[in-house]
Amino acid sequence: MNYRSICLASAALGMLVLCSGAPAPADARRGGSFGSRGARTYSAPRAAYPGARPVAPIEQSMTPRNQALPAGAANQGFGQQASRPGGRFGGFGGGMLGGLVAGGLIGHFLGNGMGGGWGSGGGGMLLALLQIAILAGIAWLVVGFVRRRFAGSPVPTRVPHKSGAAAPLAGRPWGGAAPERSEPQGQGGDLLLMPRDREAFEQLLIDLQDAFGKEDYARLRTLTTPEVMSYLSEELGQNAVGGVRNEVSGTRLLDAKVSESWSEASGDYATIILSYESVDVMRDRASGAIVSGSDASPTETTEAWTFIRTGGRPWQVSAIQES
Repeated sequence: MNYRSICLASAALGMLVLCSGAPAPADARRGGSFGSRGARTYSAPRAAYPGARPVAPIEQSMTPRNQALPAGAANQGFGQQASRPGGRFGGFGGGMLGGLVAGGLIGHFLGNGMGGGWGSGGGGMLLALLQIAILAGIAWLVVGFVRRRFAGSPVPTRVPHKSGAAAPLAGRPWGGAAPERSEPQGQGGDLLLMPRDREAFEQLLIDLQDAFGKEDYARLRTLTTPEVMSYLSEELGQNAVGGVRNEVSGTRLLDAKVSESWSEASGDYATIILSYESVDVMRDRASGAIVSGSDASPTETTEAWTFIRTGGRPWQVSAIQES
């Protein structure tokens, strides 16, 4: 391969790395985004307020894709887009990139493709790959722009930390003037959430963090669905094998905003954007020394937690997603 071909190959590889290096959700303490949101499992939660950071898609779920977002889900009032198999280039982006790649490569091998007129042999093929990489990057930017433009923008609903504090009278669905009941209300499949639901969500956040930090399996089973429990147990088991313990304490809710609340055959669901602080450290099991984190000051975290209520039973955590 001559010097020109080497340079072209380096440029093509560099572009491919840049295009494939779009920010990916970093794994959280509990292993990333996981769980189920019923028929909306593979749909991005609605933005809690204009300009809010996007919520990472669910990476691990036991809900089959063919059971999520059935035909009637479009009438639930949120106009969501279901994720499709194939990774981050699925859906609209996948179709666009597939057409670009297929058209460019076929044209190249016929002698008049995207790189066919600029060179021959290895150089022409490398130029074709370079153009495909550039077009892929442009397509990815367009897809991201379209998704951001069409993300929902509901009015934010702030929740004070103290459970006994009054909720804003004008806020919905956590308005203080709402009647004290929890039956499904509203239009478009919305579920009206009451102050007692807000208190239950806050308590679940605190209790789950505490149980996880103490490795209290029995308590975790009462707070979460069996699916979420399986993921938490897996992480706790990995920590034990690695000789470390993840201690979490002092959890305090800072803010909460409703993303979505709805009812379906499997139960009532509520996805809430929770901002909270906690002291989160990883300790060596044998020596007690801190391996990572700091016990001197709390860290702040924002996540989307989905809660489920079935058959009149208390709310449980059914999904956790990074935000």
